Amino acid sequence: MSLRFCNSHSLYHLLLVLVIFCSISTIYAEANEDPTIRTMEAFSGYPIHESNSFVTNLASSLSVDTETLQKRIDELSTFSDTPAPSVTRVLYTENDVLARSYIKNLMGLSGLSVREDAVGNIFGRWIGNEAELAPVATGSHIDAIPYSGKYDGVVGVLGAIEAINVLKRSGFKPRRSLEVIMFTSEEPTRYGISCLGSRLLAGIESLAKDLTSTVDGQNISFLDAARSAGYAKEPNDLSSVFLKKGSYSAFVELHIEQGPILEEEGTSIGIVTAIAAPASIKVDFEGNGGHAGAVLMPNRNDAGLAAAELALAVEKHVLESGSIDTVGTVGILELHPGAINSIPSKSHLEIDTRDIDEKRRNSVIEKIHQSAITIAKNRGVTLSEFKIVNQDPPALSEKSIIEAVEAASKELNLTHKFMISRAYHDSLFMARYR
Repeated sequence: MSLRFCNSHSLYHLLLVLVIFCSISTIYAEANEDPTIRTMEAFSGYPIHESNSFVTNLASSLSVDTETLQKRIDELSTFSDTPAPSVTRVLYTENDVLARSYIKNLMGLSGLSVREDAVGNIFGRWIGNEAELAPVATGSHIDAIPYSGKYDGVVGVLGAIEAINVLKRSGFKPRRSLEVIMFTSEEPTRYGISCLGSRLLAGIESLAKDLTSTVDGQNISFLDAARSAGYAKEPNDLSSVFLKKGSYSAFVELHIEQGPILEEEGTSIGIVTAIAAPASIKVDFEGNGGHAGAVLMPNRNDAGLAAAELALAVEKHVLESGSIDTVGTVGILELHPGAINSIPSKSHLEIDTRDIDEKRRNSVIEKIHQSAITIAKNRGVTLSEFKIVNQDPPALSEKSIIEAVEAASKELNLTHKFMISRAYHDSLFMARYR
C-alpha cells in the first residue's frame, strides 16, 4: 500500500487518525453508505457494519491523560545542556543518551516491543492480531537545537505513546501493528545533516558512505560519537538501518511547528498537503587579507563583501521566482580572520532554499550559483567551493490521509486549514515508502 503522512498539533487528532487507519472509517458513517468501510475493515479485525455499538463505545471511551503527558514533556526537558526553560539536546551527547533511555522506558511501560537500529532510531511496536501485515507508524524526534523549546518533535513522540495508551485503555485491539518511531537527529546541529535517521531508513546509500568520514566541529567523527552512545558497533552497521519497501502501510507525524499562520488565524489544525523540498548549499570565497587602514579601497579583494553580495543575491533570486512558496535563507555567514581591523581573506556561507516546486527551486539554486561566479570575478576573489549538500524532492500527502485528517478534525469540532509545510520533518523521508 502507499505510504501516507501528515503533520498536526492535536493529540486527539492523531488518535482518531490512527483509529481510522487501524479500524474505523470516517466515524459513525453508515456501512452501506460509506465506500471506504471495506478498506477500514481490512485494517481492523472488526466487521464495522455489524458493530456500530463497538464504534460508538470506542469513540466515547477515548480519554487522553493530559496531566501525565505534560508531566512527561516536562521531565524530558530536564535532559538538557542548557538551563530551563530552554532545551539543548544534541546527538549522542550524555543528555541525548539519557533522554533515549527515558523514551525506551516509557515504551516498555506501555507494553510495546522495543528495538533500536545501528544509529539509534528507536521503535516501539504494539503487535496487532495479524502481525504479518505492514504496520501503521507514527512518531517524530526528541533532539533539540541549542536553546530551543520543549515541544518541538517531543510532542510527536510522547503524544504517540500516549495515543497508544489511550487505545489500550479503551479496549481497542488493532489488526495491524502500531509502531511509534523516535528518529535519530532530525536536527542538523552536530553534523550538518537534517533528518539523519529517517534519511538512512529511506535507504540513501550515499549518506551511509559519507557518514563513515563525517566529523563535527570538534573533529569527532560520526562513528566515534555513535559508538560512544552504544551504536554503530560494526563498520557496515549503517546499511543495516535501511528499510525494505512496504515496511509500513502508513505513517502519520504529529507536530507543533507549521509556523505562525495557525496562531495568527486562530485555527486549531493544519492539514498538510505537501512538504516543501529543501536544499542546502555551502559556499566559500577566498580573497586577500590586509590591514583595514593600510589597504586602499580600490586595491581590495574582500571575501567578506563577496559573501555579503551573494547573501543579497539569494534574496533577489527568491523574490523573483514569483511564488510565495519559494524561500531562501543565509543562515551562516563566517569571516576569516574575524577581526574588526582586518580585511576578510575568507568567507563561508550556508544557504537554505525550499519550495514545493522542485524545478522552480532548482532554478533558483542555479541562479545563485551563477551570481556567485559573477561576484567572484567582479571582486577579484576565488569561488573555492559551491557545494549542494542536499537537494531533496518534495513530498505530497495522499488524498486518503488528507481526507482522514479532515474527518478527524470535523469529528472533534476543530477548525482546520489545508496548508503546505515549509518546515521539513522526518515525514519527508518516510514518504519515500509510497
